[in-house]
Amino acid sequence: MNVELAKPFIKAAVDVISTMAFVKPTVGKPYVKKNNVAAGDVTGLVGVTGDKNGSVSLSFSRGCAVAIVKNMLGDEIDDIMTDVKDAVGELTNMISGQARAGLAEKGLVFQGSTPTVVMGDGHTISHMAKAPIMAIPFTTPDGDFTIEFCFE
Repeated sequence: MNVELAKPFIKAAVDVISTMAFVKPTVGKPYVKKNNVAAGDVTGLVGVTGDKNGSVSLSFSRGCAVAIVKNMLGDEIDDIMTDVKDAVGELTNMISGQARAGLAEKGLVFQGSTPTVVMGDGHTISHMAKAPIMAIPFTTPDGDFTIEFCFE
């Protein structure tokens, strides 16, 4: 597993979450994921095509997702489930887009699909590639989130 590929995802997550939600996430140690159970309660998933095919996901704990959405929307939440779903889709789009720009600088060009958002305890994520899944855990004061990516 090429750890260099993780760097654009780490930078994108810290930049986007810090800018959009005013929360500075702390990055943990990347690892190779062994199963398809989501790390959190709400997950955004983007398929990517280009130099390689695969997918990128962001999975948030409930507390983390709600706190980020409240910060993004300024506490004006009408329907928490709809707002969380929309915001996680948008964050997945922004972070995967910025990470793809960083990967392009390393010579890997990708296009991303529209994000799909899945919610629920213990849901699973089906990454598009059969290659190993790299997971990068992050912590915030309100909970955790994990970025996963997989390319073949």
